[in-house]
Amino acid sequence: METSTEGVAGTGSDDSAGAAAPAERTETVATEPTGAVASEPADAAEAIAAAPAPAPAVPPASLSPSRASDFMQCPLLYRFRVIDKLPEKPSEAATRGTLVHAVLERLFDAPATERTAPRAKSLIPGQWDRLRETKPEVVELFADDPEGERLARWLTEAEQLVERWFTLEDPTRLEPAERELFVEAQLDSGLKLRGIIDRVDVAPTGEVRIVDYKTGKAPRPEYAEGALFQMKFYALVVWRLKRVVPRRLQLVYLGSGDVLTYDPVIADLERVERKLLALWDAIRQATETGDWRPRPTKLCGWCDHQAVCPEFGGTPPPYPLPVRAPESGGTQQGRMGPD
Repeated sequence: METSTEGVAGTGSDDSAGAAAPAERTETVATEPTGAVASEPADAAEAIAAAPAPAPAVPPASLSPSRASDFMQCPLLYRFRVIDKLPEKPSEAATRGTLVHAVLERLFDAPATERTAPRAKSLIPGQWDRLRETKPEVVELFADDPEGERLARWLTEAEQLVERWFTLEDPTRLEPAERELFVEAQLDSGLKLRGIIDRVDVAPTGEVRIVDYKTGKAPRPEYAEGALFQMKFYALVVWRLKRVVPRRLQLVYLGSGDVLTYDPVIADLERVERKLLALWDAIRQATETGDWRPRPTKLCGWCDHQAVCPEFGGTPPPYPLPVRAPESGGTQQGRMGPD
């Protein structure tokens, strides 16, 4: 799709939305974990003990794709991340994803003819330095690598992901309308949705394409709907902001060299909105009652919070918000029905 430079969301970029506390970068969790290493409960306990005290707890006020996915995966995980704000160790995979995203964003600062694979790879060292400055905790990833051999391999893997992107898209023919775009919309119900879109393309005809980069592998077909949830979330926000249904949603999987696309219609977005409203109602009730149920899955092995999870013999920290007794005959908290 040929693109123009016309913006679509009207909320400014991530940089211009600093006062609005932009949502975190999202990564869909409804896919199979690949290449992760399970956390040890003792390590998690030590990390919590050594970390500075978190900010005072406040009830959640908005929903992003990643936090929605957290609650659907495990309500207790949502509580640990949003209510308790428990610290989590940086991972090599997530940090590499952040680095690659930064490189692909900055590449578009160059004129079209200069957007080449060698130039993109040359951006990696500088972006890695910048990442270490803005997020000093990532330095811990290679603290036990005095010779720098593991870091060198990790950077080479980042180069390979960046290089693969050029086999999937041609940046010399793209002029994104927006990059790293912070978007926020409030539904009629009062629910506030927010997130950061990797790239927005707008064709001369006005058609909008939302693009998201993934540094992992494409999911198997049975997981595809979960992967598209994030993109439909973004499409809903853009539709509510501009009354424009994006023509295409595109997931670019750099880990496997696949591109997953979906063309939404209004019925899709209305369905996602209903799902989010039901989800938010469940979050609201859990927040008020303090009833956050763990939901054991195979993803538990990759969770940083095993030391304080009842499923692993742990005890959650005291709930930091006021609670009320659940209504008699009410629905079980932390559960979602079908769409």
